[in-house]
Amino acid sequence: MLAADSGQMSALCLLDLTAAFDTVDHELLISRLERQFGLRGVVLEWFRSYLSGRTFRVVFSGSTSSIIYIVCSVPQGSVLGPLLFIVYTADLAAIAEKHDVSLHAFADDTQLYLNCRRTDTASAAARLEQCITNVGRWMCTNRLKLNADKMSCRGSDRESRQSFPARRLSSSSTTRFRLHSSS
Repeated sequence: MLAADSGQMSALCLLDLTAAFDTVDHELLISRLERQFGLRGVVLEWFRSYLSGRTFRVVFSGSTSSIIYIVCSVPQGSVLGPLLFIVYTADLAAIAEKHDVSLHAFADDTQLYLNCRRTDTASAAARLEQCITNVGRWMCTNRLKLNADKMSCRGSDRESRQSFPARRLSSSSTTRFRLHSSS
């Protein structure tokens, strides 16, 4: 709102992840807790214990499947699940900052956004596009997957009183979009 009040344009990109909580690699998460957040000893072992030894099986019509050991994921519906996911994806803030793009995340809901003057829309769109590309690469490297078919970007401009429609970013096309104004 402050950007709009000062006559700037804004762009927002809503990222969607495929099975985000289910693909968190336990060893990468433990490594991040240790290296980036300084957890050691008993505390680190508590997290390792929390994540390891988890199983599931399916019961259907009186039949029970074999036990499956879970080697990745954070427990959904738990208090720690969203927090551990944010820890796992903490590197995204540095990627966004590198492109002068803001990031807001809660669990697996991630938003990238920026504000710019009307005369800077082309460079702002390029920054946002490159940021999305780098976020996608990071996610791929870290065993997460962006769902480009469910991602969308929206721009707005208070001066011309228009909101640019959301654009779906399809995996079959390049991630190109443009911030534009009516002037």
